[in-house]
Amino acid sequence: MTEREILMRKIAANDFAMLDLHLYLDTHPNNNQIAEKLNEYRTKSAILKKEYEENYGPIMQSNENGNRWAWISNPWPWDSSIEEVC
Repeated sequence: MTEREILMRKIAANDFAMLDLHLYLDTHPNNNQIAEKLNEYRTKSAILKKEYEENYGPIMQSNENGNRWAWISNPWPWDSSIEEVC
């Protein structure tokens, strides 16, 4: 697995944890400990995404970095085999 893929997996795992904490806070809105943990994950998410975008270009269309066609150099979903994904 490349450094790029490792970083993207870290971002995905972090964002999944944030979503999970959001769902928990929907049913436990007064849990300050979890709210603080969510803020830690938000900070970590911003750091990871900034690192990725500095090294590999924008993650999302809204994060345009000035290189108009940067997305075209990324591998397409069908360019990797199932063994590489799993």
